[in-house]
Amino acid sequence: MRQILFAAGIALAVSILLTPLLIKLFSRQGFGQEIRVEGPATHQSKRGTPTMGGVAILAGLWAGYWGSHLIGMGYDAEGPSASGLLVLGLATSLGVVGFLDDFIKIRKQRNLGLNATGKYVGQVISAVIFGVLALQFRGGSGLTPGSLNLSYVRDYATVTMGAIVFIVFCCFLVIAWSNAVNLTDGLDGLAAGSMSLALGAYVIITFWQYRNACATAPDTGCYDVRDPLDLALICAAGAGACIGFLWWNAAPAKIFMGDTGSLALGGLLAGLSITTRTELLMVVVGALFVAEAASVMIQVAVFRSSRRRVFRMAPFHHHFELSGWAETTVIIRFWLLSAMASAIGLALFYSEYLAAVGG
Repeated sequence: MRQILFAAGIALAVSILLTPLLIKLFSRQGFGQEIRVEGPATHQSKRGTPTMGGVAILAGLWAGYWGSHLIGMGYDAEGPSASGLLVLGLATSLGVVGFLDDFIKIRKQRNLGLNATGKYVGQVISAVIFGVLALQFRGGSGLTPGSLNLSYVRDYATVTMGAIVFIVFCCFLVIAWSNAVNLTDGLDGLAAGSMSLALGAYVIITFWQYRNACATAPDTGCYDVRDPLDLALICAAGAGACIGFLWWNAAPAKIFMGDTGSLALGGLLAGLSITTRTELLMVVVGALFVAEAASVMIQVAVFRSSRRRVFRMAPFHHHFELSGWAETTVIIRFWLLSAMASAIGLALFYSEYLAAVGG
């Protein structure tokens, strides 16, 4: 438990202290955000706000993870694990893709960075490397970070994938989650606040898996997850880094996370869902991100088939802005929706455990 608190505290401190330095640096370099012309008119005033603040989130994430391990050595804590390093690697590689996207936007002074093909290539390469390595590194209990079985709260023994299908599945999850968080990052603090809530829920989930791991506490309802405690550290560090960044990113934002942050955080969700054996549960905990992505797909599908729009603008947080809601009202209400989704996810997780133990 100490390690988890250390991870969150260190990540928060690094993120909240590093972000203002990035604001000064990026402002001096002219690394300002370009704004969609067709977006809400109120957003045009945000043009030029420093972007690529996701660098602070990634720095906090890594610092929290390694710092907690260094401090934890004095308490005979477990060292870094394959699962933890793979999830961190996935988030970082997607952050690099996002950084390239942001940098091209800045250099060309437009709201389009990497083309769709370039972005998908980066996401797929990251996902394939993660998927291949996730089936390696068997621990003492024989578990690998990833599983060939589809999972809700634990593996479905009847739904098994081959290695190739598993890698394709990883690509789907990485692309889906990274793009979902990227689409949600359209209002000041919306993505950072929502991610803090989702990762906070996963701190509880992974710590519960650690306390009831089959490798250390074999009993009815135990969990076959390779490195649950290390994943809890990543969740705590991610939540702390997002909260630290939110201090500067809350409306009116002094800096945006950019694709550097949103793609990295989406990769974090994808990696955690696979390594914790909770791919389907993550859909509930991250329901706000799912809804944002779904609103874009619905808008595009309906418009192409009928030339009509379901929403005034997609992602649908812009729909509410154009309907007259103040930006802060949309943000706070969406945070509440994210909190409810996280709470429902926790309730489903615990109810499954009670059913497994016959409670």
